[in-house]
Amino acid sequence: MNIHESAEDYLEAILILRERQGTVRSIDVVHQLALTKPSVSVAMKRFRENGYIQMDADGFITLLPPGEEIAQRIYDRHKLLTRLLMGLGVSEATAAADACKIEHDLSDETFEKLKAHAQEHWQG
Repeated sequence: MNIHESAEDYLEAILILRERQGTVRSIDVVHQLALTKPSVSVAMKRFRENGYIQMDADGFITLLPPGEEIAQRIYDRHKLLTRLLMGLGVSEATAAADACKIEHDLSDETFEKLKAHAQEHWQG
């Protein structure tokens, strides 16, 4: 399945919510992303069908390895880009918003170079 930006946002939101509150339900994703219940329901169905998540009988969402990998990749990009932009003097809110825009379109090569640069300059 070719993952699109919106799908990456859903998976990243599930990861963030899990880190923040331990468990995740579809309604949490609705609130996190400011979407409608039907939109999230359709997306969760597709993610289940494609092996990215599973839902238990109580509606709790678990990221499966393919979904976890995508979510973690996007979230890692988000955190690093936010930190880099803030290091340039951008406000935290603007940096986070801009990181959301950049994280999906940045090439792997460019991201790896940014990460290496950050690690070199932020050590110590």
